[in-house]
Amino acid sequence: MSSSSSRRRTSHITHRRAAGIALAGVAALVATAVQSGAASAAPTPHAVKLSPAHVAVKLTASQRAELIRDADGAKARTAKDLGLGAQEKLAVKDAVKDADGAVHTRYERTYAGLPVLGGDLIVDSAASGKTERVLKATNAAVKVASLTPKVAKAAVEQHAVQRAKALGSSKASVDQSSRKVIWAATGKPVLAYETVIGGFQDDGTPNQLHVITDASTGKELFRYQGVETGVGNTQYSGQVSLTTTQSGSTYTLTDGARGGHKTYNLNHGSSGTGTLFSQSNDTWGNGTTSNAATAAADAHYGAAMTWDFYKDTFGRNGIKNNGQAAYSRVHYGNAYVNAFWDDSCFCMTYGDGAGNNDPLTELDVAGHEMSHGVTSNTAGLNYSGESGGLNEATSDIFGTGVEWYANNATDKGDYLLGEKIDINGDGTPLRYMDKPSKDGASADSWYSGVGNKDVHYSSGIANHFFYLLSEGSGAKTINGVNYDSPTADGLPVTGIGRDKALQIWYRALTTKFTSTTNYASARTGTLAAAGELYGTSSTEYKAVQDAWAGVAVGSRPGGGDPPGGGSSFENTADVNIPDYGAAVTSSITVSGRTGNAPSNLQVSVDIVHSWSGDLQIDLVAPNGATARLKNSGYDSTPDVHQTYTVNASSVAANGTWKLRVQDKGPGDTGYIDGWKLTFP
Repeated sequence: MSSSSSRRRTSHITHRRAAGIALAGVAALVATAVQSGAASAAPTPHAVKLSPAHVAVKLTASQRAELIRDADGAKARTAKDLGLGAQEKLAVKDAVKDADGAVHTRYERTYAGLPVLGGDLIVDSAASGKTERVLKATNAAVKVASLTPKVAKAAVEQHAVQRAKALGSSKASVDQSSRKVIWAATGKPVLAYETVIGGFQDDGTPNQLHVITDASTGKELFRYQGVETGVGNTQYSGQVSLTTTQSGSTYTLTDGARGGHKTYNLNHGSSGTGTLFSQSNDTWGNGTTSNAATAAADAHYGAAMTWDFYKDTFGRNGIKNNGQAAYSRVHYGNAYVNAFWDDSCFCMTYGDGAGNNDPLTELDVAGHEMSHGVTSNTAGLNYSGESGGLNEATSDIFGTGVEWYANNATDKGDYLLGEKIDINGDGTPLRYMDKPSKDGASADSWYSGVGNKDVHYSSGIANHFFYLLSEGSGAKTINGVNYDSPTADGLPVTGIGRDKALQIWYRALTTKFTSTTNYASARTGTLAAAGELYGTSSTEYKAVQDAWAGVAVGSRPGGGDPPGGGSSFENTADVNIPDYGAAVTSSITVSGRTGNAPSNLQVSVDIVHSWSGDLQIDLVAPNGATARLKNSGYDSTPDVHQTYTVNASSVAANGTWKLRVQDKGPGDTGYIDGWKLTFP
């Protein structure tokens, strides 16, 4: 046999945000749209049955703080156990504990006191304290030849300002003096400068352009916008109950039941906190823009529903999971058609829309924007490239979850975003989850290069995955809205319900994803989450595989017939690959075929491994003949998710085929996640 390979998925890091220490993030909404409609049943956040051992414990603020203190006290030992260099140190960011005592601790990293952007990692520990798994945003060794820049900081800052102006910024100036960092998100770590440019973007959104520049050559390595855009809705939620605070004869929009969340009036300003909404009675707004408190009531309600959604659905105590409330600001700017989340102020801000007549305070917009804060405080997904698409999609997914959770009769749950704002002026939503391409720009499924799209459009892949996982493919009417969701492989997907899909996505976000997670890694992470919650032989696990295959990420379980005839066979059982050890195999028995295998046998391989360059992969035919699929060599990227084409025409099709994998280098581990043979 001879073999040739064709890449099936590619990681795009070129335009991603570095999620390092102390990176501020602002998320706004306008760039795509989501359609309006509702789901088949009222939300039942307590109805999902999960595997008790793998459910995150609902920690009190003091319990969470204790976990973080314990991890902080042991961080030097942890760094040593991980084999980090003498100049590397860890900083604890978060910790999640499961019912079986397992702990998932998220760290950021410094090198010689400098933040390592793209150096974050997750350590999974058993109840015994034994480390079971380490997930890294980068597998490259963090080391630089010199800590002395060769390029003057003034030159770097001048370039960054010019870059901002070229992108349409007004009043562009250095907002934060350039700081030295180690840039590790896109290959070999280098000494770099991070410069933050302020002012305003071309649509009036506050500017936080982060420019990463090589400190030795002056070359721009990366840039990202700290103000992350999203989608808003000016439709109100009808008459709702608000939690307020009374002091004497004055009421304020202060929610004492939810961490003291406050809602402020910027009164068309664009900076500062504004004025806390206060009045002599406890009835807020009149349902129209003639009363400034109407938008405030929507924002206050959206914040409350978002808080309750995360608490009741996932046991999360606020955006940071520490009981601390954010705050909201309404009436930002003049005719500002957007809304945004800003990490630096830990606050949510809403514009009033075109002509100041359509405040962007719809429920799913509030949930979307504040979910950017959750992502920032968990996975920290870089806001560019494929990870940026996942970041945006996470906000769409949870924003949709908030809308369904609220079960509001005026703004019913649907799989559309911004359907009530009409930003486009044609009555269409900003984004459609069932078929994202209906907005004219979003991607329905993965392809090489999708990471180069705007993050609001590359998010379509994960949005589509979530819809397929929740509701399944094909035409259907849900809550009065018509949907018709296609699949990339032409095969049907059966949904498992939105509640389970949300649990899987949240667990993957909080315990599997890192700042550099791409779509291939997101598939791996959600499968791991589904396996922990429901079992690897469960309907839910298979549905995750099918839904990802439906958006062209990975393959389906074995036995299914691909479009146009032929057949496929798959083994999804995990096989551990020993570090620098003997080869291991995973077998597939093919039956029911006649004659020899084809000259274009498709071998789809999914391997999770922290350093893919260590791996040598062979296909072994039933008669013992072998085809080399991949040689070992220097490649620091994680995982192998690839389809190889093998000329197997000299071998009988029926019999036991084996995938043989050997780790040829020390220091990294992984496992065969699954593989498939397809006979065209």
